[in-house]
Amino acid sequence: MRGLAGKTYWIVGASEGLGRALAQQMSQAGCTLVLSARTADKLQALAAELPNPARVLACDVADRASVLAAARAAGPVDGLVWMAGVYWPFSARKWDAEKAETMFDVNLTGAARVLGQVVPQMVARQQGHIVIVGSLSGYRGLPGSIGYSSSKAGVMHLAESMHADLRGTGVDVQLANPGFIRTRLTDKNDFAMPFLMEPDRAAAEVMALMRGYKFQRAFPRVFSWLFRGANFLPDWAYYRLFGGKSG
Repeated sequence: MRGLAGKTYWIVGASEGLGRALAQQMSQAGCTLVLSARTADKLQALAAELPNPARVLACDVADRASVLAAARAAGPVDGLVWMAGVYWPFSARKWDAEKAETMFDVNLTGAARVLGQVVPQMVARQQGHIVIVGSLSGYRGLPGSIGYSSSKAGVMHLAESMHADLRGTGVDVQLANPGFIRTRLTDKNDFAMPFLMEPDRAAAEVMALMRGYKFQRAFPRVFSWLFRGANFLPDWAYYRLFGGKSG
């Protein structure tokens, strides 16, 4: 079982939802935290209520200069939790170019910006812990999810590549793939969301992953079987079930 107490973790995307809930649980577990998001106000309020020390570093992951400044200020950390993300639901039939680009720039390229400042230091020290939050929606293409599911799929592939490359280096990589979580992002959905989780419950799932040494955890477990199992369906069957109507 991995010991978290006394370790310093940088959480990118900590201001609300899953990030906030995870920060609370990690602090209760004895972690010292560096909290980042675009604005500092919510982070300051969060830091003030945590039982263990926490520093606030405002960071816009879509801005390379902001990421560089935050990484310098954070200094060497034992671990990084990446969960920053933005989301707007829309179909390719109603493509919103600006929102699609923003989702890729924050959700995927933002991860590369932050990891590029942290992973080399961990490799040099031969020690570190990277936790990346993907999504069940990233396992296979879904209707009405241009931008979000694709960017999450990229993040998940990034985690898999890092896990392959960093085995044996002392840098451990883990991937958490949640389903629907009740947040301001899922509030945008106008469809039924099966197995909708509260942030505290989802954070407990991430904590269970972090305390162990398995690479990946997909949850809720039963709901995840649908998404992971869809990879074994032939294209004709999958798109008959999940694709939009022609015409």
